[in-house]
Amino acid sequence: MDLHITTLAERPHLQGPLWDMKHLWPEFMMYDPVGWSHMGRIVTDFPEYVLVATDGVDGPFVARGFSVPFELGAKGRGELPDTGWDQVLLWAFSDLRHGRTPDTVSAIEITVDTSALGQGVSHRMLAAMRDNARRLGFSDVVAPVRPNGKHLEAASAIHEYAFRTRESDGLPHDPWLRVHVRAGGTVEKVAPASMTIGGSVEQWRRWTGLPFDADGPVDVEGALVPVHCEASRGYAVYVEPNVWVRHRL
Repeated sequence: MDLHITTLAERPHLQGPLWDMKHLWPEFMMYDPVGWSHMGRIVTDFPEYVLVATDGVDGPFVARGFSVPFELGAKGRGELPDTGWDQVLLWAFSDLRHGRTPDTVSAIEITVDTSALGQGVSHRMLAAMRDNARRLGFSDVVAPVRPNGKHLEAASAIHEYAFRTRESDGLPHDPWLRVHVRAGGTVEKVAPASMTIGGSVEQWRRWTGLPFDADGPVDVEGALVPVHCEASRGYAVYVEPNVWVRHRL
């Protein structure tokens, strides 16, 4: 594949294909209220932090990478938040609104079109995201990583899973965390409440095809932890843990 990666600022005509790509995100992930209200704004407010990739200069769209700048050193911050993905999006747009000077870039998402999976595209997009942040004058990229193997063992504690390594080489057990570490990142801490998705039991039934008819945990395909269902009260809530990884540039 002749992967051609640029920023959206350089190729603004790709904004349409960026949203039309086929992906493997679970349906329920589309309903995080913070993401719902802010993701679309990234392409308009931070196009120089959005990466777009095509197969050849004028070829089909194959991947996107979202990142945002924010001020980690602002008063009341200083540490990567336990509320991970949601919080860093809120910080980024708050900083933009208040004119604060960002000191850090956070990865938000790297998505590869299903037609291009298994060809090392995600690795190259991560490298390009690091290079882009360096080009923009930053020395740190952080990422609230969604460990892509965790859904296979939803009952496992994230604090153990995040730091689990392979005996053969000491690299992370999780495949996506392993990519980050190989690229130079360091697993720093867990964000136990990185994304919160609540909805009625009727909504969760539509999103998952499951009955959601009893109180208690519900295992949902693609979820990193069980969804907490309060069927008797008519709602269910998913609180997703992520893992903070830091890349020193």
